[in-house]
Amino acid sequence: MIRIARQTDYAARLLLHLVSLGENASASIAEISEQRLLPVPFVRRMVATLVAAGILKTTRGAKGGLKLGRPAAQISLGDLVQAMEGPIALNDCVHLPDSCPFQRDCPVQKAWVNVSAALAQHLASIRFDALVSATDGHAAAHVALKINSENRSTKRRSHR
Repeated sequence: MIRIARQTDYAARLLLHLVSLGENASASIAEISEQRLLPVPFVRRMVATLVAAGILKTTRGAKGGLKLGRPAAQISLGDLVQAMEGPIALNDCVHLPDSCPFQRDCPVQKAWVNVSAALAQHLASIRFDALVSATDGHAAAHVALKINSENRSTKRRSHR
């Protein structure tokens, strides 16, 4: 099975969360972790990678947190996958010169190159601004998660 790593899926959730909040909004790692059901250690590890790729920015201080590094319309699923996984290539022979002695004349290598290029192009066409508004249910689920999170926080404070 060809698949993305769990961390890449989590990074997509993190970005969807920030895009849902609006272009200039920020959120803490703790808030994102709680509302998107992500383990805090995973989020911390992802942040450095996404900042290095220019997808996220971080700010310190009481009103600090994570925010988009550029507008959601300029961030593609392809950008995210490349930041988290590296080059979009179905086989080493696609992106590593001389990785296979048969590479130059191999018809399978040419097929891998074509499929990898098509996948990369398709992922590059999927923008996070479109993803966040792709279904009516996403916005409603985001609101429900926030309400549930606030209710859990209120219950925890009242039980102390």
